[in-house]
Amino acid sequence: MRGDNNMQNGRRLALALLGGTMLGGMPVMASAQDENAEEAAPQPSAQPQAQIIQSIAIVGAERLEPQTILSYITLRAGQPYSQAAADQALKELYATELFANASVRNDAGNVVINVTENPVINRIILEGNKRIKNDKIVPEIKLAARQIFTRSKVRADVARIIELYKRQGRFAATVEPKMVQLSQNRVDVIFEISEGPKSKVRQINVIGNDVFSDGELRSEMVTKQARLTSFFSSNTSYDPDRLAFDQQKLRQFYLTEGYADFRVVSAVAELTPDKRDFIITYVVEEGERYKFGDVNVESQIRDFDSGLMTSNLAMKGGDWYNAKSVEDTVEQLTELAGRFGYAFADVRPNFTRNQETLTMDVTYSINEAPRVYVERIDVNGNTLTQDKVLRREFRVAEGDAFSSIGVNRSTNRIKSLGYFQENFEIEQKEGSAPDRIILEANVEEQPTGELQLSAGFSSIESFILSGSIRQRNFRGRGQTVGASVNYSRYSRSFNLSFTEPYVFDRNISAGIDIYRRDFNSFNFQNNTRNTTYEQSTTGASLRVGVPLTEYMSLVGSYTFNYDEIGLDEGTFFRDQNGDGIPTCDPFLAGRFLCDVIGSRTSSILGATLAFDNTDSRFRPTRGRSVTFTTEYAGLGGSVKYLRFRGKAAQYWNVLNGFIFSLSAEGGVINGLQDRGGVGVDDVILTDRFFLGEPQIRGFDIRGVGPRVLRQRIVEDPDSPEGDPQPLVLTDRNQVSDDAIGGKAYYLGRAELEIPLGSGVRELGLRPSIFIDAGALFNVTRPELLSSPFLLQTADADGNLQYVRPDGVVTIEPNDGMGTDYDPDLAVNPGAFQEVFLGDSAKPRITIGAGVNWNSPFGPFRIDFAHAITKVDGDDTKKFSFNVGTQF
Repeated sequence: MRGDNNMQNGRRLALALLGGTMLGGMPVMASAQDENAEEAAPQPSAQPQAQIIQSIAIVGAERLEPQTILSYITLRAGQPYSQAAADQALKELYATELFANASVRNDAGNVVINVTENPVINRIILEGNKRIKNDKIVPEIKLAARQIFTRSKVRADVARIIELYKRQGRFAATVEPKMVQLSQNRVDVIFEISEGPKSKVRQINVIGNDVFSDGELRSEMVTKQARLTSFFSSNTSYDPDRLAFDQQKLRQFYLTEGYADFRVVSAVAELTPDKRDFIITYVVEEGERYKFGDVNVESQIRDFDSGLMTSNLAMKGGDWYNAKSVEDTVEQLTELAGRFGYAFADVRPNFTRNQETLTMDVTYSINEAPRVYVERIDVNGNTLTQDKVLRREFRVAEGDAFSSIGVNRSTNRIKSLGYFQENFEIEQKEGSAPDRIILEANVEEQPTGELQLSAGFSSIESFILSGSIRQRNFRGRGQTVGASVNYSRYSRSFNLSFTEPYVFDRNISAGIDIYRRDFNSFNFQNNTRNTTYEQSTTGASLRVGVPLTEYMSLVGSYTFNYDEIGLDEGTFFRDQNGDGIPTCDPFLAGRFLCDVIGSRTSSILGATLAFDNTDSRFRPTRGRSVTFTTEYAGLGGSVKYLRFRGKAAQYWNVLNGFIFSLSAEGGVINGLQDRGGVGVDDVILTDRFFLGEPQIRGFDIRGVGPRVLRQRIVEDPDSPEGDPQPLVLTDRNQVSDDAIGGKAYYLGRAELEIPLGSGVRELGLRPSIFIDAGALFNVTRPELLSSPFLLQTADADGNLQYVRPDGVVTIEPNDGMGTDYDPDLAVNPGAFQEVFLGDSAKPRITIGAGVNWNSPFGPFRIDFAHAITKVDGDDTKKFSFNVGTQF
């Protein structure tokens, strides 16, 4: 064992010595190997030279010339070919967006470029779009027929179409583009549109409000929550611009309530997962409420007394702070400075906030400014209208001191001409010196000629046909010429007119009308409209007007009429004297109609005093109009009377878009001649006033005022056998009703026009609620008639028998007339009695609602009204409408 151990130890020692020897010799060996390697390593050979491009060939081009394709790349023959150069050429080709595919191949210096051209668009097709029509989408997209198809343009167009739908609140809209391959490398591009529902505002939340409730704040916003009651509102859809506007509305509301530190911390609109609705959340900080502290005016313009202006300010110290009052005061002070010629007056409110006392001091500084004069008035853009037509409407002249009131009034007068754009404004520009200003009227002329043919149906006139031609700016001189024709079942008219607003370039207007009017009066019996008398009027009217003030004018007129009034002889005439000459039979027509027939002439002098400062003559929203008219008939002619009429109206724009109006009118006519006879009034029937639809809604046409009812008398079905008894029919459907007019009337109206959403306004709908009140009265009680027979029967021999209170009278035929004529036994259509009703000054009051609609068929008006008070004899009517169309 020991020997074995010694042997193992010896081996270990030998191995250790051998290892040390090897480690010590390694550096030398390595060095020697390196030297041998350097001697044995061969020298590197030279790099191979890059191939020179010998030629470049284009393969696959169809529409493009090879030279055109080569012009798009920088690769050229004679250059060294490399993979980097080939890749650059491909990038340059794809950048043109003319190729769907391209590749480069090098064949021993001959470079071949294979291309596949993008197709040409044959047409663009939109499918599924109902809410947005093609004419709204096509101009917004980049792709078009005969252009090169590119995928980048398709993607851009898809995004653009989706954006259009988002603007309409349809955030769930999707667009899928498709391509249909055609021959000759052409394609049809189809955009399949899924419009989806309109994304509504499901909920509006407000966080941080303690003073005002969520409902109060929502009422101040333009955006509304989608509810069943908001069906007609277009403000329930989400609009990012409207969201920003609502933040301003909230701030304005709080500032008007005195919360000067109010701010909207955040406004977030979240789309529900189904993309159908939005939930809007506002986070607000109300802050403290402030009152006005010291309020002063400091004027550097010597013409203005600072103390006097301070005392006239609307707000006072201690009042709750109101930012709207501050803005209004700045406008008023600026307007005041403009009235005195300081066009460039600078009015600035300076605020000092006292957080300890919660007061806001306001100082209105009116900085010094020169008094300004009008250097020049320029009129541009009028190609037809003569300069003088515009210049005569200016209320300031060159060289005058500037007046903001005069400029505003000039703007309104030019707008009222109706010759130019609705948004016309007179521009103010700096003149050649600081105290000079140039007024510039840049107009865009609108068509002023009107040719209209219309047809319609009215609850009053049945079918209506009319035609007119009018030129409101004849020869560019501001003159108006026109002709019109109207025809309906009960009326016909023809009219020629000419108006010169400035006679001999002076502020005097003149005009003439020549006309012919045929009118059939009527009554109703058993819902049947029966013509009573026919009136034909031929005449002419001259008028001259002069302005008294800026808003007041006086118009004088002279009218000459020739009237013919007649009755149907076959219906209302009888041979009463046995001489073969039929005359008007009062038992058939009534004495009031027999008294009016014939021809007469009227020579009428008139004068009208008018005041009007409304903002529009067509649809006023603010201002007042007052008119008084006096007419005297008797300067010649066969008719003599004196007539007075007056009318006034006031309009207010209230409650953020509501238009409230009050109007009143009245008239009286006095006859100046005694026409003689019992029950004969001194004013003939056709010159009296009539009242009803459409003046006072809730009543039928001529449904208010004095009238004669002819009530039929029949045999009472309950009479004993052999003893017939009379029965008077009082049902209005079985009564002949003739309105005979009155000599005095009054009429009042209160109406509130209700604003609707912008979508409904675009349809032209303008609903309103109203109260009408009026009366027609004061006429001589006519002589009433009653049939001399209570009941007409026949005996067994065919002879007529008339049952009278004193017995039975039998009349035998004679001379073919049917009966012997006797004034007490006059032939008549049946037994009747007449009653006189309605002559009362008691007001008739109606309430109701109506809608004006500028429909595709023309103007449409519908009214529902209920009579609260009425008088015996009045004819009520709950529903009325009027519609026409143009073609």
